[in-house]
Amino acid sequence: MPPRDGAGENAALTNASDIFSLIATGAAVSRSALLDRSGLSRVTVTQRLNALIAADLIGEAARTLPSGGRPTRVLTVNPQIGHVLVANIGESHLHLALMSPEPAMVAQSTLRYEVAEGPTATLDRIAGGFRQLQAETGGDNGILLGIGLSLPAPVDYKRGRVVGPSVMRGWDNVDIIGPMANHFDAPVYVDNDVNLMTLYEYRRHFQLADDILYIKVGTGIGAGFIADGKMFRGAHGASGDIGHIQFDSDDPPLCRCGKLGCVEARAAGWAIARDLRALGFKAENARDVIALVDEQVPEAVMLLRKAGRVIGEVTADVVSLLNPGLIVVGGTLARGGDFLLSGIRELVYQRCLPLATRELNIILAPPQGDIALLGAGQLVIDNTFSPAGSADLLNRIVAGAAPPTTGRSESAKRRMDRAG
Repeated sequence: MPPRDGAGENAALTNASDIFSLIATGAAVSRSALLDRSGLSRVTVTQRLNALIAADLIGEAARTLPSGGRPTRVLTVNPQIGHVLVANIGESHLHLALMSPEPAMVAQSTLRYEVAEGPTATLDRIAGGFRQLQAETGGDNGILLGIGLSLPAPVDYKRGRVVGPSVMRGWDNVDIIGPMANHFDAPVYVDNDVNLMTLYEYRRHFQLADDILYIKVGTGIGAGFIADGKMFRGAHGASGDIGHIQFDSDDPPLCRCGKLGCVEARAAGWAIARDLRALGFKAENARDVIALVDEQVPEAVMLLRKAGRVIGEVTADVVSLLNPGLIVVGGTLARGGDFLLSGIRELVYQRCLPLATRELNIILAPPQGDIALLGAGQLVIDNTFSPAGSADLLNRIVAGAAPPTTGRSESAKRRMDRAG
């Protein structure tokens, strides 16, 4: 799609961001729905929609919607409009991916790293890995819609900076968006890994539930909260940090954050592995714990059950405060199933008032791959197709950014026909 001829055509496209956002988010996927949702005249809707279709950004799929008269064809975003680059920065690995706008994985890579490398070197490595993924997929991925980064630490989402990290020393208050934006001309979004896991689970599996508490139990422990369909992050990104709530006891264990008696120091994967080593077992992390649980090692099962009750104790406090309708438990230790979940349920139902638990469901997250990575992709897509993000995207395209396609391929046409 070369630069357009004439200021009028460019203006028609940039003015179409409201229509584009309604279609891309699924809020209006037919011409009649666009008229209803946009509040614009039929002439204006037709003009702006035609501009989007002419630019190969929107198409009409073969699937139709029932209507009172003639069947209505479904409007969909061209699946080759562009791509998303995402990275999950773990404690020992960088997991990178190039995704399509669904979002769906197109290509992935994993790099070993150490937090001691520092933010500058790590972000440079991620940028290099992103370029390699773009090259490996042929460079025919359309415009770069955006970049999403997942970090295992509290993140001030508005500023894109890590705040008060306990496992990412050297990253505190470091600008992350600026360096990545220097590498790529695209919006950059940064969030805590548990928030991104929460977002993905909500958008893909539990969107009918308005208030969801997601608890990740792996190497560390954290939570994300969807309130009335929106992510709740708190003032500075510290919401959901239940792993560092402290309990009094006679001999509180030392947490890796430097405090005594944290939930994480009692029930996280690293803490259970520590206790198993003290009993003579070989265990370094949450995966090793689950391997021993799978082998039905009594000590490992006992410690996982105990961890469930510890997590249940703090979860009960959260339920009393926030009153979620659904609690989803994920992470590596969640693969222990009812050995973990039974303790959480026991303490929540024991400690909370019946009003808070009457319709409360506590379930395991569906088994899936790196959902923090998928959540980072979802975050980018949600922002890209928002009204403000759609305006930015169309402005970038009009200004001469890389086109989604140079003429839709037959495979893209078939994907468009199946869309919806």
